[in-house]
Amino acid sequence: MLHRRTLLRGLGAGVALPWLESLVPAARAAVTEPPTRLAFVFLPNGVHAPDWLPDPAAGPHALSPLLEPLTPFRRDITVISGLAHHNARALGDGPGDHARSGACFLTGVHPTKTAGADFRAGVSVDQVAAGAIGSRTMLPSLELGMEGGGRSGNCDSGYACAYSGNISWRAPDKPTSKETRPRAVFERLFGDQRDPKAAAQRRATRRSVLDLCMAEARAVRRSLAGTDAERLQDYLQGVRDLEHRLERYERIDAAAREPVPEPPESPATYHEHFDLMADLMVAAFRTDRTRIVTFMMGNEGSNRAYREIGIRDGHHHLTHHGDNPDMIEQVRKINLYHARLFAGFLERLSAAREGGGSLLDRSMIVLGGGISDGNRHNHEQLPVLLAGRGGGLSPGGNLVLPAETPMCNLHLDLLARMGVQAERFGDSTGRIRGV
Repeated sequence: MLHRRTLLRGLGAGVALPWLESLVPAARAAVTEPPTRLAFVFLPNGVHAPDWLPDPAAGPHALSPLLEPLTPFRRDITVISGLAHHNARALGDGPGDHARSGACFLTGVHPTKTAGADFRAGVSVDQVAAGAIGSRTMLPSLELGMEGGGRSGNCDSGYACAYSGNISWRAPDKPTSKETRPRAVFERLFGDQRDPKAAAQRRATRRSVLDLCMAEARAVRRSLAGTDAERLQDYLQGVRDLEHRLERYERIDAAAREPVPEPPESPATYHEHFDLMADLMVAAFRTDRTRIVTFMMGNEGSNRAYREIGIRDGHHHLTHHGDNPDMIEQVRKINLYHARLFAGFLERLSAAREGGGSLLDRSMIVLGGGISDGNRHNHEQLPVLLAGRGGGLSPGGNLVLPAETPMCNLHLDLLARMGVQAERFGDSTGRIRGV
């Protein structure tokens, strides 16, 4: 009998099935709903704040100039203003706002100022959720990023690199390492974890995970009812396309790519890298491999140059613009670029059908950072938006909260919507209302 957790298995491969009505036992079909997913997408270095927050005079549904790429999803997002992270401020510790921003973003905790191995922050909201519901999936959570980073060393004015390079913390002294290599993420999702040797053999011979599973896939497809057979076929084709894209980028990289200070097996451009990571996040949610993801679009304090959009100077350097109009315009271009890429992620979630709706309808996606204006390094009026309808969210407008509302109030609310009961989180004062 087919089951929701059915895997299509082959030599060194294991492809989980997406959520399909045909796999819900008949006795439970009327009460079984697809699960709620939670993702945090981190923006490094703040934004050009004057162009981020919507103009109140423009109405409750207006988008700001930097969020215009999200116009097709206006009914699916809520732009939140008024949130702050008090514990990302210096509080007597002097410089280091970037490190504190990263460490505090999902923990709400003021990190210990140290460049050594005695770093300490707090347990992050994603790991609280993973501790409560992570046993329901193969991976309790998935931590991803666009840039690697170590834990030791001084990365920001006496703060350890662990703070700048991680937003997920499974314990106060244990950041959860993120994966930046799309191939490695693909293998975690679709490689057979029970047989590492077979999986390594499959990779060495470049055998497709789907080719190894096709006999079982055809048998499953014949047993599906209604539109589920077509839905499964579309899903499997998407896995194959993703696999082929990974192989193509790896061949290009091996033949022509110049050495750069990024992890191996990553595509040559930021856009290609992001798109692959977005596809992998959707696949992780769609197959219920995990329901909790964190994704860093860059390390906090990242000085990446976005040459593919004509930006040759480093991102962090540009945010220290001192009101230089040329530098401000380049920061705006980076902010718009990130918004366009995020819109592409939402488009993928919206296109993935599940139950009577889409994967976006079953998700809660937070986009934001722990610094507002990258030039001022301030930690109030944080750039935050919430996308999706998972957990009973009602998006479609702009939510203006009282100034200095703790960001942890949002975290507490999201935990409750994931079914995780907690009286407090970080410096929370209560749940957010109106999202």
